[in-house]
Amino acid sequence: MTSQPGTSPAPAPNAAATPTPSRWRRALRLDPNSLAFHHDFRQLWFGDAVSQLGVQLTMLALPVLAVRVLDATAFQMGLLTAFEMAAFLLVGLPAGAWVDRWRKKRVLMLGDAVRGLLLLTLPAAYVLDALTMTQLFAVALGVGTATVFFDVAYQSYLPDLVPSERIAEGNAKLQAVQSVSQVAGPALGGGLIRVIGAPFTIASTAICMIASVTFVWRIRHAESPPPRADRRALRTEIAEGLSFVLKHPLLARITACTALSNFFGAMSTSLLVLFVLRNLGLNETVIGLVMSTGSVGGLIGALVAARLAAWIGEGRIIPLSILASAPFAALTPLAGVLPAVPALAGAAFGISFTTVVYNVTQVSFRQRVCPKPLLGRMNASVRSIVWGTMPLGGLVAGVLGSRVGVVPTLWVAAAGAAVAAAPVLFSPLIGMRELPRGLDQHA
Repeated sequence: MTSQPGTSPAPAPNAAATPTPSRWRRALRLDPNSLAFHHDFRQLWFGDAVSQLGVQLTMLALPVLAVRVLDATAFQMGLLTAFEMAAFLLVGLPAGAWVDRWRKKRVLMLGDAVRGLLLLTLPAAYVLDALTMTQLFAVALGVGTATVFFDVAYQSYLPDLVPSERIAEGNAKLQAVQSVSQVAGPALGGGLIRVIGAPFTIASTAICMIASVTFVWRIRHAESPPPRADRRALRTEIAEGLSFVLKHPLLARITACTALSNFFGAMSTSLLVLFVLRNLGLNETVIGLVMSTGSVGGLIGALVAARLAAWIGEGRIIPLSILASAPFAALTPLAGVLPAVPALAGAAFGISFTTVVYNVTQVSFRQRVCPKPLLGRMNASVRSIVWGTMPLGGLVAGVLGSRVGVVPTLWVAAAGAAVAAAPVLFSPLIGMRELPRGLDQHA
């Protein structure tokens, strides 16, 4: 992406140039090479921050809207999760091939714009007294589809904007700001829901999405999509991305682990709001505060992920971090017998911390080891598999929750969190300090 310092008098156009340290940066002893001073990364960073805030508001307000306004059942809550995640099964694989053909900046801007407009239909229908679960399912499906394209473009865009040796730093910074949004979003959302209601809290996400579009629009990097003449059959391009993931001995295990973890995680999150509001008798403000307190774990995880990987080993930290999440998952159903708020906060804190440490390490490895022309298809393949299990988890949770009850279903999800670690725990990763740096170093 960029030449090494001292080897060239000036960087090439659109390259990630090393910034010249200003007087105030030197006075504050700030690293002049930090991505915080990289213009294009900063726009992506800020745009993601406000977009994530909107997502967090929606994640809390949407299920509360279903439970409080539409009196949703356990089965309907499972269906809601299934519709939110169904796009990863329906368009996840071709999305990667399409994103590799398009300008990623445009995909990001369009994704946020579509999500904002779709969400605005919910408060509009509420005002007209026409809101139904069918509309909620349809909006969830549409927002999920836009999210598929947004997420694939987002993860594939970072390596275009920054040098390869700064990718881990970029992921850590992006994960940190997402964690801050996860802390502020639910607390803000819980308060807004109590004051203005869930429908109008969803309406407020439009402001976040518009701000995100504005920041991304300011990115200066000029993309050069592959020429149309070089394109091959869509099926061939999809197969290349999927083959890369499944044939790489480490990526295949990491993908299997993440898929299982997301399946059981979706079972738990599908019923969480129902469990808290009805079984435990807590209100929306408490849910928001508990979620925000738990998200602090994600922020801390993002800040210490690189140090933990250096101390424990970046290969070893992957199985150990995902295994460590299992005891925290058990705290959710235990909230019915333990003090509810501390148990729920402890579960959210621990799961967020371990998951972020896991994700920072494995996502950086994926981006580093994959050839750039294949990044979109590789990310789409991984996302299709690991997020594609979530609608299935939601459906299973809905069926089990309606037949055996919410709490027994949460216990099944907690037990599954331990099972999910098996593909990486019983693998070469547990003995590796360093992960491979390229395709010629497969384990």
